Amino acid sequence: MYKVLIVEDDPMVSMINEQYVRRNKKFFVAGVCRDGKNALEFMDSHDIDLIILDVFMPHQDGFETLRQIRKKQISVDVIMVTAANDRESLEEALHLGIVDYLVKPFTFERFCMALDKFIAQRNALNELGTLNQKSIDFIIDSARKKSEDMHPKGIQEKTLHLILKYMKENGHMWMSGENIAEEVGLTGVTVRRYLNYLTEVGSVVGEINYETGGRPCMLYKVVE
Repeated sequence: MYKVLIVEDDPMVSMINEQYVRRNKKFFVAGVCRDGKNALEFMDSHDIDLIILDVFMPHQDGFETLRQIRKKQISVDVIMVTAANDRESLEEALHLGIVDYLVKPFTFERFCMALDKFIAQRNALNELGTLNQKSIDFIIDSARKKSEDMHPKGIQEKTLHLILKYMKENGHMWMSGENIAEEVGLTGVTVRRYLNYLTEVGSVVGEINYETGGRPCMLYKVVE
């Protein structure tokens, strides 16, 4: 059973994260801390396999906490949880060696995907003995493929890329699902399903347009 430390200053979010973790029998919540300093002190006396780490916290934020973890060479994996969806934050998190990066608000299904990714990487490492180039390539390639599969059933990477590519090329424009469907050659039903998913994960924002002269419709715009 994997031991998890939840580091989150918002009591409600912390409670939700704890409930999510407890629903997976492979994980055990070993502790809950309200800031990075307390988390580092907790790890001085407890062995932890995985940290669910918030970014914006008092006293010491998630990035500084993660830097301290790496500096102390504490062997622990990290899933970062944040409201920040800017490129700089993601790049820094990746440089610090996170397992996954969850943008609030996220669904239970997406949280489970992050836990599954952690398990897959651990299993790949544990099942291999002496590492050679072939086994290293297998681990890295498995992690990459797992990341590509981090979408719910019915959401295909190629279709997602097609829709996002078109929206990014017209990033300054608000557009309807019907407009996008016509331009990329997909059905309106399919595009709406993908737009709902992209809105849920924070890649796209949507708003209701009441100035249609008839029935209101949803307009979407990619997050810059």
